[in-house]
Amino acid sequence: MEQMSNEMPHWLTKRAFLTPDREAVSDGRRSWSFWELKERARDVARRLARLGVGRGDRVAVLMDNHLDYAAWIHAISFLGAVAVPLNTRLAPAEWGWQVADAEAKVWVFDESLEERVCEADEAGWEAVRISRQEIASTSPAEVELVERICLTDPATMMYTSGTTGRPKGVILTYGNHWWNAMGSVLNLGLQEDKWLACVPLFHMSGLSILMRGVIYGMAVEIQAGFDPAEANRSIHERGVTIVSVVSNMAARMLDDLGEQTYPLSFRCLLLGGGPAPRPLLERCRDKGVPVFQTYGMTETASQAATLSPEGSLARLGSAGKPLFPGELTIRKGDQTLPPGEEGEIAVRAPYVTPGYWKRPDATREAIRDGWLYTGDIGYVDEQGFLYVLDRRSDLILSGGENVYPAEVEAVLLSHPAVAEAGVVGKTDARWGEVPVAFVVLRSEGGVDEQVLIRHCRERLARYKVPVQIIWTDALPRNASNKVLRRKLKAKLEQRMNEG
Repeated sequence: MEQMSNEMPHWLTKRAFLTPDREAVSDGRRSWSFWELKERARDVARRLARLGVGRGDRVAVLMDNHLDYAAWIHAISFLGAVAVPLNTRLAPAEWGWQVADAEAKVWVFDESLEERVCEADEAGWEAVRISRQEIASTSPAEVELVERICLTDPATMMYTSGTTGRPKGVILTYGNHWWNAMGSVLNLGLQEDKWLACVPLFHMSGLSILMRGVIYGMAVEIQAGFDPAEANRSIHERGVTIVSVVSNMAARMLDDLGEQTYPLSFRCLLLGGGPAPRPLLERCRDKGVPVFQTYGMTETASQAATLSPEGSLARLGSAGKPLFPGELTIRKGDQTLPPGEEGEIAVRAPYVTPGYWKRPDATREAIRDGWLYTGDIGYVDEQGFLYVLDRRSDLILSGGENVYPAEVEAVLLSHPAVAEAGVVGKTDARWGEVPVAFVVLRSEGGVDEQVLIRHCRERLARYKVPVQIIWTDALPRNASNKVLRRKLKAKLEQRMNEG
């Protein structure tokens, strides 16, 4: 029997053919149908082609949340190129490094970000830098656009910080996005839904909503920046039925909701970013808010496991079971551990990345025998429910953003006065956690706290900058000379208790 082809019609072209007049994207004021979205995306693709973008090229996208973001993601796919979303909250130096590492042919950005883009150093790699507004005035090229996509071809590449060193470009194929969308819909079901994207579209949680919208034929409302009152209005007045948030965002929505309740049409609050606190889940239960807790990462194209509302209180802290196309197990080395034993979470699924861009060693380390070793620690119970104990051992989760200590430490160590640095998270009422740095200086009196904080602000996104510098004579280390961050954490907690 002839092997089934991995090809299918271009998603947006097919969707515009099936439901041309149905709403595709909106921002609460304007909306585009799937036909309009397709036409806009194809127009942008032809203008991009004028800059020489073709199959396999990387296009870096630095934009805030708005309708054009959706058009751009699909425009890049119409050329067979690869979209590289950039985090608008990063420092210019971080953008420049990622653009250079991706070997991007074009770097497109919102005009409002042009001044900061000019500060970025691409370290020897010269991408064409052009604003979104300039592209609009570029004459379109006569070019044959992609009509069929191959599920094994790369669609996007998103940078994610590692536990050591520089961020890594996670390659995601059309098949990865397709199968994650299929797993999600088999779990959540599909009605006449409208999904609110109030998380950044440069994050996997936001980008996946755009992908699902076209695949499902579902409307997506894009919020420029999270506003709990506006999110609630979207649910009450504009027919939003699903919203993706982290715990802090959900709590703010409930605060704004006050004594009101959500309409029965609102059927899913998808909660990511770590286990939800019990008081929040109880508030949601009392309000009749259907909460689906999730576990996922960039490498799995969004969700990898999801807990249904029935289990949100009975299985407090659980991230649920793997999506239908996927498997999940707990490993110690290559050994599979029985229920209840803690180990590394491993995922095998058609939505798992084929690997990291130009990082063969990192790919071999993370993906073994078809399993993605996540670096996260957890266990499963007798029924197969996942409990995540540690989101990558030293990870600091600040306002839904991942902060990896090694990246912050590297910036601190780049200052000539710093001999050693160790970064840990401190509990914060607003952000969940914020980074704090323990620093050993090369000589006394060489630098003060504000100088180092300013040094970090110039090189890191604001949420990665330490809120406090603690001077110390030495950092605790193990036999391999690695910093023992758990001891720094204990030292920080002791200082907080004493102070």
